[in-house]
Amino acid sequence: MTTHVLVPIDNSDHAAQALEFAIETYGDATLTAVHVLDPADFYAATGLEMGAMANYEQVLESHRRRSAELLERAAKQAGEAGVELETDEVIGNVPRSIVEYVEEHDVDHVVIGSHGRTGASRLLLGSVAETVARRSPVPVTIVR
Repeated sequence: MTTHVLVPIDNSDHAAQALEFAIETYGDATLTAVHVLDPADFYAATGLEMGAMANYEQVLESHRRRSAELLERAAKQAGEAGVELETDEVIGNVPRSIVEYVEEHDVDHVVIGSHGRTGASRLLLGSVAETVARRSPVPVTIVR
């Protein structure tokens, strides 16, 4: 029996569909939505040059505000379906952080959205969902 489901979310339609699937399918379990802030995004936004990051704290705060809004919308979506949703935010490499979260928080299932990349873009860009599915110690449902 599934008792704790993790739903990694970002601001994509695929993540919203994964959350909807988790709410409908695992509404009786503990549901947690997690948003991962990737430091690589901060470096790109701050113009990292020679080890100095201009406005790093401002960029981090901006990402945290957007993350809080995203998690709040997810909790509202679950609440409208009569399901309580726990939320969390972590900083790190996205697939690695998701797998670590699973290991550290007694999660027994992951529901994750897929962007559905194929061919060269999948090979070049990789797939968070695919990496999580390969490395996760628990079952993973990929929603497309």
